[in-house]
Amino acid sequence: MPPMPAANRAQEPSTWQKLKMGAMMGGGVGLTIGFIFGSYSILRNGTGPRGFLATLSQYMLSSAATFSFFLAIGSVIRNDGLLPPHMEAARLQLLPPLVRSKAEGAMLVRARWDAERARRTAA
Repeated sequence: MPPMPAANRAQEPSTWQKLKMGAMMGGGVGLTIGFIFGSYSILRNGTGPRGFLATLSQYMLSSAATFSFFLAIGSVIRNDGLLPPHMEAARLQLLPPLVRSKAEGAMLVRARWDAERARRTAA
């Protein structure tokens, strides 16, 4: 029987798509936060010489630019893995977990301390 066609499988978004998605989400969050803090600042301090709309738009756009920049970079870094997601899931399912008991952890720490102490006395 021939293998299933690749068209039925979901594909992971590219790095460029992740960057755009992070920038769009950051822009939305930044506009919202800019509106909230800009409105508060205008209500508290007044509109200033430029007027209400110019002041509020400056708050919103600067906040949106900052959030979109950092979320775009963060989404690429966060989702950039060495293995594809299906291989990472298989690796996590098949390999034994690296969970140790307190006693084993204490023995490892004590062995590291002893090795460090021996290194310091030898130097």
